[in-house]
Amino acid sequence: MTTVLDQAAVETLSVNFRGEVITPADERFDEARAIFNGMINKRPALIAQCNGVADVISALGFARERGLSVAVRAGGHSVPGHCLCGDEGIVIDLSGMKGIWVDPVAQTARVQTGVLWGELDRETQQFGLAVTGGRISTTGVAGLTLGSGSGWFERAHGLTSDSLIAADMVTADGNLVRASSTENPDLFWGLRGGSGNFGIVTSFEFRLQREGPLVYGGLAGWPRAQAPQVLRAFRDFMKSAPNEIGFLAALITAPPEPFIPEELRGQPIVALAGCCAGDPEKAAEAMRPLLEEMPPALNMLAPMPYVVVQQLLDAGNPKGLQGYFKADFVPELSDEAIETIVDQASRITSPFTALLLEPLGGAINDVPEEDSALSRPRADFVYHALVMWEDPAENDRQIAWTRGFADAVAKYTVPGVYLNFLIDEDEEARVRSTYGPEKYDRLVALKDKYDPDNVFRHNYNIKPSGAAAR
Repeated sequence: MTTVLDQAAVETLSVNFRGEVITPADERFDEARAIFNGMINKRPALIAQCNGVADVISALGFARERGLSVAVRAGGHSVPGHCLCGDEGIVIDLSGMKGIWVDPVAQTARVQTGVLWGELDRETQQFGLAVTGGRISTTGVAGLTLGSGSGWFERAHGLTSDSLIAADMVTADGNLVRASSTENPDLFWGLRGGSGNFGIVTSFEFRLQREGPLVYGGLAGWPRAQAPQVLRAFRDFMKSAPNEIGFLAALITAPPEPFIPEELRGQPIVALAGCCAGDPEKAAEAMRPLLEEMPPALNMLAPMPYVVVQQLLDAGNPKGLQGYFKADFVPELSDEAIETIVDQASRITSPFTALLLEPLGGAINDVPEEDSALSRPRADFVYHALVMWEDPAENDRQIAWTRGFADAVAKYTVPGVYLNFLIDEDEEARVRSTYGPEKYDRLVALKDKYDPDNVFRHNYNIKPSGAAAR
């Protein structure tokens, strides 16, 4: 069913709306609906770009009165396109809500939902403070916090949601509630991993750590032929590495940039990328044995601003590419698993595709499994197959390769990976298996309490138990 909102309906919303109301007839519409994954091409009936909480409540009430489906957009980095809906719905767009308030004495930050990680880092680093944040600076704070929380500092300080102190949320019936360990603690539990299932979060409050402005980080690279040796050495190094080590391994194509040795430009390489928490000199000394064992052909590791490290992967992840992702936990990165991953990587055809192997452990495991909705399987690594390409005509081939890769490595993995990284054909089954029966039932009870009509269903959906579940 195609929904057409007449001008009178649009004006009804616009009367007390401080933000922008954009319809398909507006010349700004295509720009307003564009998100990170260029493969997503949805045309909502209306986009309500909110300036504050009152706008959010107004837009939500407008949608519910007219029976419109609701999608919520913050950073716009949702790979499956959950932040958009089709022509039967309204997008409640929070990307203009950019308020950031840092308290350097209390070491906390209050952050509105439209803030991107690069924007938050800029503010917190003025005071030498940080919270575990997304590895691409254009990633939204909201989606990462609610659905995963992985970043360079996770082994030292835990996942993003582990630093969450409180959140403000607009419920399906238009009420503003606060969730923390003492206020609506059941909701606070669910927001840390339950994605956008329970309402529209309008602000977050984080605990910050003293990190930066300089950290030891950057990128080191080797010809792809050395990948098996480099990955084995990295795996063995990480078994006893201090929690401050925040690097990952990547099978990528070296960009054709002047700072890349000529023989590696545009060639497949294996790389280590990231940064370390704590003192840069101590971090460099901790990394020295690995680099001496496997001297890199490209070595850009040095003390550098944390905000620079946070942009290391930006150039390889531009907005608008076609994208299809897979991910899973790897309990043990065996030699056989490494050989399989390297062999599969030899079949990559897009220079934008990256296979990442991210070490886990450290502070991630310090938080008890039952303390939040987020799953924390005790695994050594997690893989991310970030498959991206330019030409839409390649969609079928690239998607088939991604599925084939996931099938090839499945015997080395266990379910439970953070849902943010997935486009899954059987999403409902994957959501259930990720949370497990006990957590899933608890999340359904929260859904029944805060969104029994499943108003917020454009997400990794947890269906309520009532009629809306069907």
